[in-house]
Amino acid sequence: MKQRKVVILGSTGSIGTSALKVAREHPERMQVVALAAHSSVDKLAEQAREFGVKHVCLYDERKLADLRAKLPADVTVYAGEEGLCELARLSGADMVLVSIIGTAGLKPTLAAIAEGKDLAIASKEILVMAGEVVMARAREKGIAVLPVDSEHNAIFQCLQGHRGGSEQVSRLILTASGGPFRTTPAEELKNVTLEQALKHPTWSMGQKITIDSATMFNKGLEMIEARWLFGITMDKIDVVVHPQSIVHSLVEYTDGSILAQLSASDMCFPIQYAVTWPERVQNTLPHLNLAQIASLRFEEPRWDDFPALRLARMAGRVGGTMPAMYNAANEVAVQAFVEGRLSFPGIWETVEKVLGQVSARDYHGELSIILEDDALARETARRLIP
Repeated sequence: MKQRKVVILGSTGSIGTSALKVAREHPERMQVVALAAHSSVDKLAEQAREFGVKHVCLYDERKLADLRAKLPADVTVYAGEEGLCELARLSGADMVLVSIIGTAGLKPTLAAIAEGKDLAIASKEILVMAGEVVMARAREKGIAVLPVDSEHNAIFQCLQGHRGGSEQVSRLILTASGGPFRTTPAEELKNVTLEQALKHPTWSMGQKITIDSATMFNKGLEMIEARWLFGITMDKIDVVVHPQSIVHSLVEYTDGSILAQLSASDMCFPIQYAVTWPERVQNTLPHLNLAQIASLRFEEPRWDDFPALRLARMAGRVGGTMPAMYNAANEVAVQAFVEGRLSFPGIWETVEKVLGQVSARDYHGELSIILEDDALARETARRLIP
C-alpha cells in the first residue's frame, strides 16, 4: 500500500475540493503536503489549517498579507506563477495534481516533470497548448501522467491491461452530456443568457468550464487533450452525446469490441483512481444500480449547431500552435460573453474567425512560440469582439 504525498494546485475549485474529499476518506493513501489557490484567501487558509500543510501559494499577490494573517507562522507562503512552480518542485512530494483553469498551470506542470514527480492533470489547457512537449518530457523522465477529467480517466481505465499498441485502437469515444442546450433549436441559441448557460444538467463546476460545456468547447478541448494523452490521431477521436453521464467514455478496438467505464457522476471517482493507481480502493461513494437506471441513451452530436467540435478536430489536425490559439480565443470569447459583450453563438463565431486569420506555427518544443501565438490569438479575439 503506497501513500502518495500530493501537491494540489487549484485546491479551492471544484476539482480541488473533490480531491480533498478523497484525502479525508483515504489518509493512508493520500497525504496533502501543499495547496495553491488563485484568490480565495479564507478557503485556502481553512484548508491549510485542516490538513496541516506547511506550504501554500496564492496566485493573487495583492492578498498575500490577508493570507499570512490567517495562517500559523511556520507556514511558508508563496505567490504568483513562480510560487506555483516552487510548490510543483517541492521536496518530499511525489505527485502534483494540476487543476488550474487556463494556461497558468503549464509552467508548474513542466517544473513538476523536471523534478520527476507524477502528474494528475485536470487542466485541459495544459495538454491542448503543449501536449507534445509535456508528454515527451514525461516519457523522458519515466513519470506517470494520470488524467483526472472523468472522460480521459475512463479511457485510461479502459486501456488498462491492453497489451497491443495504439494501432489496435479503432476509436476513442468521448461522451458528452450535451449541456443545457442539447435540445434547444439553433435559432434560439442567440438568445441564451449567462444564467441559462450556467445551469448544467449533470455536473457542478466552475463558471468557465460550465459555459464551455454549454458551447461544447469543453468537449473540443478534450478531443485535443486525448490526442496527446493517448498518442492517437484526431481521426480516431469521436464524440457521442450521453445525457445521463453514466458512461464516462469508451474505447473501440479494431475487432469491434467496445469497452466502457461507468460510475455515478462524482469527480471523486477519477481523482481517487489517479491517486491510488494502479490499485483500486474501497470507498463510500455511491455505486450504480443498473436495474434502477434501466436504460442508457446516446445521440449524435449536433456538429453544425455547435461548431466547437468541428473547430477542435481541425485545430488538432493542423497541430503546432493551432490548438493553443483555439483555446486562447475561446477564453477571451467566454469572458466577453460573461461580461455581456458577446452573444452565445458569438463565442464560436469569434474562435472560427481567429483561426481563419492567424496562421499556426510549428513550435518544436519552444514554449516561447506557443506563448507568443497564444497572446496573438487573444489580441485578435479582443479586436474582433465589439
